[in-house]
This record gives sequence, C-alpha cells and structure tokens, in this order.
Amino acid sequence: MLKIGEIEYANCTPLFHVLREQFPCFGYEFITGVPAKLNRMLLAGDIDVCPSSSIEYAYHPDRYTILPQLSISSIGAVASVLLFSKVPVEKLDGCKVLLSSESATSVNLLKILLGQRFDCLCTYEVAQSGASVADIDSSALLLIGDSALRASLEKSDLFVYDLGELWYAWTGYPFVFALWLCRNEVAGRAELIKLSQQLIQAKELVPRQLGQIAMCAIEANWLGHDRLLAYWQDNISYNLDECAQAGLMLYYAKCFEIGLIAAVPSLKFCLDTNINLK
Repeated sequence: MLKIGEIEYANCTPLFHVLREQFPCFGYEFITGVPAKLNRMLLAGDIDVCPSSSIEYAYHPDRYTILPQLSISSIGAVASVLLFSKVPVEKLDGCKVLLSSESATSVNLLKILLGQRFDCLCTYEVAQSGASVADIDSSALLLIGDSALRASLEKSDLFVYDLGELWYAWTGYPFVFALWLCRNEVAGRAELIKLSQQLIQAKELVPRQLGQIAMCAIEANWLGHDRLLAYWQDNISYNLDECAQAGLMLYYAKCFEIGLIAAVPSLKFCLDTNINLK
C-alpha cells in the first residue's frame, strides 16, 4: 500500500479529484495535512510520497527523489500566498512580521523578498494557529493556502501583497511552491512509477475538467464557484518545465545566499522527464 500525502488546500483539489475519478486508486492510502505536517511525515517515513514544500527537498536532498513534470507553481500571482501589512512593504524595515507555520517555502520566499528586493531588515515570529488579519499584533502577517484565500475575501485597510506576483515581477521566473517528492526507498518501486505516470496524465486532464470539479468542490461553498474556477485557471500551475526548474534553482541560490540552506541541491528525478506515457 503506497501512502500518499494530500495537502488539504484548494490548490491541490483538481489534481487529486482527477486522480481518484480517472484512475484506480485501490492500492493507495491518502493521508491529509498541511504542508509542514506532511513534510515531517515524509521525512519520518510515515508516508511515501506527497506534494511537499519545495524547500524540503533543499533541506534533505539526500533523502528524496523528485517525481518529474509535476509541481504546484505560479507564473505570477498565486492568490494564496499573501502578506497582509499595515504599511507599504518597502516600509517594513525594522518591523515585526508574523509567519504562517504551515509552509517553510513561503516563509523563506518572504525573507528573500523583504531582504533582497526591498532591503528590509525585519524580525520574524511564527503566528499562532488560526491567526487572522483581524487581530494581528504586528506590522504584517503572512498567510498561505486556504487561510490566505479566505482572508482575501475580507474587507480591510491593510496592504495585500501576493508573493508569487512579487517574485515574478522581480525575477521573471515562475515560483515553485511544492514538488512531488518520494522517499528514496520507494523511488524504484513499480507502484511509485505507476503513480507518477498517473499524476502526469491527470495533470493533462485537469484543465478540461475544472468547471465540473468546481461545481462539486466544497471550497466553492466559501470562495464561490467563479472565484474558485478563476483561481485554478489563472493562478495555479501543476507543471515543472525548464522555466519552472530555473526559477526553483534561483530560489535555492537565494536561500543559500542568506544562509537558509547549507548548499544548492541538484535536482534528482525518479524517471526520465521525457518518458512517453502513451
């Protein structure tokens, strides 16, 4: 039984929906959680494979293998990784910023943007679980995933910055928020190879089924059908092409520059990325 981590955010809903609907999944066990939880489970061997925070690979490149052609990325605005600030971002120098505890990738991206793009030296503190823009006691708060989407629906006087948009405007590259990682121990197993192929095929089917998926997705209850559909169509990419990989390597290089990782890892894939799945 292959244990698969499933991120419980709206950005993953279409891919997992198609995987379950279009492919036999009787040999899979799905385990849900936020990225940080699934990262810990993957490292501990409690799950075998999952869409994991891209920084997790850089933390432990010797422990993981990457499934090819797959990611959770954005080419510009991502809509679900947002900084809510009481002041313009360029005026955050010397201020305290509260951070989401759910994903180190976005936290490190924020530190890079504030430090290198906006020349701000900030202090950082992990926010309590469930923190909202209504009760922040700092100058700014980083929210990710569904929490960010929900907060974006609320009216406030805060400045709102999309980290995917800031990165793209600064570098010209997509930003890879998550990679599909597996433990090295399962990288060559037949069921892992099968899952990788199914996910690539599911990714290709997703765009034609987004309207149908949005009609039955529980996220539409709070985000609204049209906004949910626009989020999937305009903000979320599941691709990991050469441009996305270049953006990922640039991110790793910048993490290394400011001491967030010990070295810039090379990308190790479990399959030839040009494999013919037909």
